Amino acid sequence: MFQLLISSDELAQHIDTVQLLDCRAKLGDPAWGANAFLRGHITGARHIDLDTMLSVAPNEHGRHPLPTQQQWLNQVRALGLRNDAQIVVYDDAGGSFAARAWWMLRWLGHENVAVLDGGLGQWPHALQTGAVTPAEISNFTKQTPLTRLYSSDQVLSAIQQPLNMRPQLVDARSPERFAGIEEPIDPVAGHIPGAICLPFSANLNADGTFKAPAALAARFAVLADTDNVVCYCGSGVTATHNILAARIAGLPEPALYADSWSGWITDPTRPYATRDES
Repeated sequence: MFQLLISSDELAQHIDTVQLLDCRAKLGDPAWGANAFLRGHITGARHIDLDTMLSVAPNEHGRHPLPTQQQWLNQVRALGLRNDAQIVVYDDAGGSFAARAWWMLRWLGHENVAVLDGGLGQWPHALQTGAVTPAEISNFTKQTPLTRLYSSDQVLSAIQQPLNMRPQLVDARSPERFAGIEEPIDPVAGHIPGAICLPFSANLNADGTFKAPAALAARFAVLADTDNVVCYCGSGVTATHNILAARIAGLPEPALYADSWSGWITDPTRPYATRDES
């Protein structure tokens, strides 16, 4: 079974037995993913929407707040997903959106879920067009989560601890956004004090596939303690890409701060930094 990545060749061999989720999305254009799905998707896939299925409406928890587990479970059942299935998730953005679905299925305790390495760009076969018939609602049941989750209060408490007792915060955004040099999306620029910047895009090769485990492990070698890592980004989406990359590298699974920067800054009393290093 596949639990991290699956290649296009491997997917082709199992295409008749896996359950496929098309996770394509474009920030700032909520309808883009569904329209792209209609234009062409891997045969048998179902579209899963970033804004209405993998998130709820923006609130104090940021731009892409997690739904409750029950809300997410209802979506999973409506998609017809099964506990005994090998699930494969894909996008066309190097896994930056698919990783969110990968993490959320693991949040329900589903282990056999993998990201299509390289996404749609690596799929050489003809695509199916148009809408698909609604799935038969499944009886998917949640199991013990395979993930760890941090709240804003937990992050605030953590950064007030002595350095040797803090988890290491890892920011998946670009160095420019991390340093507060530019901020094209959120109203406040900067990062959470004590964080380091490991942009998710550096997990990938030029063709959009993930780098080899040894190369990813070298990226995370800057972390003093790989057993105590909390990943965040702008809204809790690309942070999961770093979590997936850490797992590919053979490291323990980091926790996710799902509210991320856009949730952190909703409370003006929370501290932030704008230097390269806090």
